[in-house]
Amino acid sequence: MQRIPEPEELMDDAGQALAYAQEDFSEANELFVSLLEAQSDGPLSGYLLDLGCGPADIPLALALRHPELHIDAVDGAQAMLDLAQRRLDAQNPDVQQRVHLLCAYLPSPTLPEGAYQLIASNSLLHHLADPAVMWQSVKRYAQPGARVAIMDLARPRSELAVDAVVETYAMDAPDVLRKDFRNSLFAAYRVDEVKRQLQRAGLASLTVGMISDRHLAVTGRL
Repeated sequence: MQRIPEPEELMDDAGQALAYAQEDFSEANELFVSLLEAQSDGPLSGYLLDLGCGPADIPLALALRHPELHIDAVDGAQAMLDLAQRRLDAQNPDVQQRVHLLCAYLPSPTLPEGAYQLIASNSLLHHLADPAVMWQSVKRYAQPGARVAIMDLARPRSELAVDAVVETYAMDAPDVLRKDFRNSLFAAYRVDEVKRQLQRAGLASLTVGMISDRHLAVTGRL
């Protein structure tokens, strides 16, 4: 099945963003947090860049679990960051000081180059009109030796398989999210496609593989 890009790159409609923020993505979020934590021998520390943070579920979870971690959380949709800010405002002062939200479109000149020990991204890759933007951003903002954890949906083999995944994991979701999920599955990449992207970007030291029935992950050190 050929990839079909999403009709819109950003989720910047307030109603759409709210529906997304209210949905329970705890299973996928915990899978990603575990993936990121597995890149380190101990508690995470230093500076982490989260690309495509959405309503900031993952940055806040990481900040609460790792008190030595500072996070710059970036998203191109202001509607998402408005929701993220409300969640951040409800946290304790220590978390508020260590999590910084930024509305930016990648690549962003406002982000410090070569400054991050950790680069993380969950479910951004398939949204990008040009996937090279992701890998250029990884190279641009990471320190040498930085750890990388990037998770995304993997495109099913057929339209029937897409429908089966939607019915399995979004049966009770609002119609807008079912539609978005279906579009995202069509827009997602396969492992072999991501491997070629990494090779073209000069990031062959990173590895890519399936980590669930619907997720792939890119991990490793630069």
